[in-house]
Amino acid sequence: MTRPTLSPQRRRALQLLGVTAFHWALASRYANAQSPAVPGPEQLRIGYQKSAVNLVILKQQGVLEKRFPGTRVSWLEFPAGPQLLEALSVGSLEFGLTGDSPPVFAQAAGKDLLYVGAEPPKPDSSALLVLKDSPLRTLADLKGRRIAVQKGSSAHYLLVKAVERAGLQWADIQPVYLAPADARAAFERKSVDAWAIWDPFYAATELAIQPRVLATGRDLASSNNSFYLAARPFVQAHPQVLRVLFEELSRADRLAQEARKDAIKLIADFSGLDAGVVSLFIQRRPSSPVDVLGPTTVADQQRVADAFFKLGLIPKPVNVADIVWRPAARS
Repeated sequence: MTRPTLSPQRRRALQLLGVTAFHWALASRYANAQSPAVPGPEQLRIGYQKSAVNLVILKQQGVLEKRFPGTRVSWLEFPAGPQLLEALSVGSLEFGLTGDSPPVFAQAAGKDLLYVGAEPPKPDSSALLVLKDSPLRTLADLKGRRIAVQKGSSAHYLLVKAVERAGLQWADIQPVYLAPADARAAFERKSVDAWAIWDPFYAATELAIQPRVLATGRDLASSNNSFYLAARPFVQAHPQVLRVLFEELSRADRLAQEARKDAIKLIADFSGLDAGVVSLFIQRRPSSPVDVLGPTTVADQQRVADAFFKLGLIPKPVNVADIVWRPAARS
């Protein structure tokens, strides 16, 4: 018995219906757990990347717009952390998420930002890649090679750790500073020999061309922490808003863990990434509730800063603790 052929329009309509159903499933979970509306600032501009699972869920479900009904909430997407923090430092954002290295470069450049929150480490979510037919087999083989990396990104620190683990000097390699999209193009056409990258770009490349992994963050003892940063005036004026943000971000994370298929659908639909790519990078992502920075996280981040200064990659030493927000105890 032959199945009836669906027209392209009908097929598209059914796909949209399926995506909508997934969105409603996640929205229903939110509705059941939603906290009451609270006063907020006049505007809240949030910077995010495709890998920012918790923020993407909040954006797609309109959660902050409900919690802060008197606030104009805006969402701005960035390809990587350095670009996001530059926008934050010039007053174009109030709040955003980056990896470990961008705040170090921003602090060294005198940007007036504060670390306000952190997610747990994600050491499996970044990797140093080579093509399948590459002659490079060990980290020591990186000597003299051209390696693509986004300058000032979490992958930059991953590469620092790889060079250190190989027993090489930074001058022994040729870093090629490229944004992720340009880096992938250079990697595939063999203009570079290796590529240090993070998810979801890592996952997308892994599924598309099956590169070899020379090392991951876990192999290199690179925690790959994620940090929420905010403009100092915003933090000083609205500390209660940050508490609500952390509450909702942690709730979004619980939903991503409990309704994984729904979350994958939502993120894939939003980002334009293949659902298989989203599924792979979310598998590598541990549960990621948000809280203020504790002493262990600050010490870990100080190691990142010290490594960049030692190599002369930032112009001066920085003390991470100087720009860590320490909220007053609630009365």
